[in-house]
Amino acid sequence: MSHFYAAIPTSARRTVPTACAHGRVSVYAAGWGGRIQTHLWFDSETGEDKFEVSMIPHEGQGDRVTIASGIVGKSKTIRRQAAHSNKYTR
Repeated sequence: MSHFYAAIPTSARRTVPTACAHGRVSVYAAGWGGRIQTHLWFDSETGEDKFEVSMIPHEGQGDRVTIASGIVGKSKTIRRQAAHSNKYTR
Protein backbone atom coordinates (compact mmCIF):
# COMPACT_ATOMS: atom_id res chain seq x y z
CA MET A 1 0.00 0.00 0.00
CA SER A 2 1.33 3.44 -0.95
CA HIS A 3 2.14 6.07 1.66
CA PHE A 4 0.99 9.05 -0.46
CA TYR A 5 -1.88 9.49 -2.89
CA ALA A 6 -2.47 12.29 -5.43
CA ALA A 7 -5.48 12.98 -7.66
CA ILE A 8 -6.80 15.57 -10.09
CA PRO A 9 -10.51 15.73 -9.22
CA THR A 10 -11.40 18.43 -11.77
CA SER A 11 -10.09 18.20 -15.32
CA ALA A 12 -11.25 17.63 -18.90
CA ARG A 13 -10.84 13.88 -18.47
CA ARG A 14 -13.81 11.62 -17.74
CA THR A 15 -11.88 9.72 -15.07
CA VAL A 16 -9.87 11.13 -12.16
CA PRO A 17 -6.13 10.77 -12.86
CA THR A 18 -4.30 9.47 -9.79
CA ALA A 19 -0.78 8.71 -8.60
CA CYS A 20 0.61 6.76 -5.65
CA ALA A 21 4.03 6.98 -4.02
CA HIS A 22 5.90 5.55 -1.05
CA GLY A 23 8.52 8.12 0.03
CA ARG A 24 7.50 11.35 -1.68
CA VAL A 25 5.07 12.80 -4.19
CA SER A 26 5.07 16.11 -6.08
CA VAL A 27 2.13 17.67 -7.91
CA TYR A 28 1.61 20.96 -9.71
CA ALA A 29 -0.98 23.07 -11.47
CA ALA A 30 0.10 25.70 -13.99
CA GLY A 31 -1.39 28.56 -15.95
CA TRP A 32 -0.02 31.28 -18.20
CA GLY A 33 1.17 33.31 -15.20
CA GLY A 34 3.08 30.61 -13.33
CA ARG A 35 2.88 27.32 -11.47
CA ILE A 36 1.89 26.21 -7.97
CA GLN A 37 3.82 23.14 -6.83
CA THR A 38 3.28 20.93 -3.77
CA HIS A 39 5.77 18.41 -2.38
CA LEU A 40 4.87 15.78 0.24
CA TRP A 41 7.51 13.54 1.78
CA PHE A 42 8.07 11.21 4.71
CA ASP A 43 10.80 12.43 7.07
CA SER A 44 12.37 9.22 8.39
CA GLU A 45 14.22 11.09 11.15
CA THR A 46 11.03 12.48 12.74
CA GLY A 47 8.54 9.88 11.47
CA GLU A 48 6.29 12.63 10.12
CA ASP A 49 4.84 13.54 6.74
CA LYS A 50 5.98 17.00 5.68
CA PHE A 51 4.89 19.38 2.92
CA GLU A 52 6.02 22.46 1.01
CA VAL A 53 3.88 24.62 -1.30
CA SER A 54 5.71 26.91 -3.75
CA MET A 55 4.95 29.30 -6.58
CA ILE A 56 7.46 28.89 -9.40
CA PRO A 57 7.85 30.14 -12.97
CA HIS A 58 6.11 28.25 -15.77
CA GLU A 59 7.31 28.71 -19.35
CA GLY A 60 9.43 31.63 -18.13
CA GLN A 61 6.57 33.50 -16.44
CA GLY A 62 5.90 34.06 -12.74
CA ASP A 63 7.57 34.44 -9.37
CA ARG A 64 9.60 31.93 -7.37
CA VAL A 65 8.69 31.81 -3.69
CA THR A 66 7.90 29.20 -1.04
CA ILE A 67 4.36 29.91 0.16
CA ALA A 68 4.15 27.57 3.16
CA SER A 69 5.64 24.44 4.70
CA GLY A 70 5.00 22.22 7.71
CA ILE A 71 3.84 18.84 8.96
CA VAL A 72 0.79 17.27 7.27
CA GLY A 73 -2.23 17.22 9.61
CA LYS A 74 -0.73 19.61 12.18
CA SER A 75 -1.89 23.14 11.39
CA LYS A 76 0.13 24.68 14.23
CA THR A 77 3.34 23.68 12.40
CA ILE A 78 2.53 25.66 9.23
CA ARG A 79 5.23 28.20 8.43
CA ARG A 80 3.97 30.86 6.06
CA GLN A 81 6.65 32.58 4.06
CA ALA A 82 7.17 36.30 3.52
CA ALA A 83 5.58 37.86 0.44
CA HIS A 84 8.89 38.77 -1.26
CA SER A 85 9.97 36.85 -4.34
CA ASN A 86 12.33 36.61 -7.27
CA LYS A 87 10.56 37.60 -10.49
CA TYR A 88 11.53 35.68 -13.61
CA THR A 89 10.33 36.61 -17.07
CA ARG A 90 11.47 35.50 -20.47
